[in-house]
Amino acid sequence: MLIDFVEAYFDEQCELYAGVEEQFSSALRIRESAHRASIPVILTKVVYHEGGINGGRFYEKALPLRNFIAGSPMGAWPNGLVPLDGELVVSKQYPSAFFGTSLASTLTAACVDTVVLTGLTTSGCVRASCVDAMSSGFRTIVVEDACGDRHPGPHQANLFDMNAKYADVVSEGVAIDYLAGLAGSHEPEGAFRK
Repeated sequence: MLIDFVEAYFDEQCELYAGVEEQFSSALRIRESAHRASIPVILTKVVYHEGGINGGRFYEKALPLRNFIAGSPMGAWPNGLVPLDGELVVSKQYPSAFFGTSLASTLTAACVDTVVLTGLTTSGCVRASCVDAMSSGFRTIVVEDACGDRHPGPHQANLFDMNAKYADVVSEGVAIDYLAGLAGSHEPEGAFRK
């Protein structure tokens, strides 16, 4: 999964700018490895109705979320990321990719039992997705090199906490080796079939 890699985190003029180019490059390499192994790839992004009515208290509390009103250039995919045929795009309104979406049932129907998470931000949407993935019964892997945040403190604290309770936090190399080991071991189903 590539969680919320959108323009807002790459545009220095945006209040959400995070300077996460290296993490983005890592996520793209993991994505390539997943495709080579015929592993389903999922991209997420946050999209709100004008006025944020579908964002509830999260939208009210976190003012920078106004950058994700439908049609805003800050919610667009950054240079280097275009959803490919066969990739699932999940639009969400809350931090977790699982909350209020059909993601868990989609993965279960495709006989997926493990998720590999990359994305932004570590302390927000990555952590929320990690907790919900684990709570939904998925073995969860978080790729440290492919996750980023606006500040190093919350990034490191949340990686530590996720590794202690919810997921295996691994390096990019370990994740790529894991995906390579799965190559040819299964046949993608349904929407993920190439």
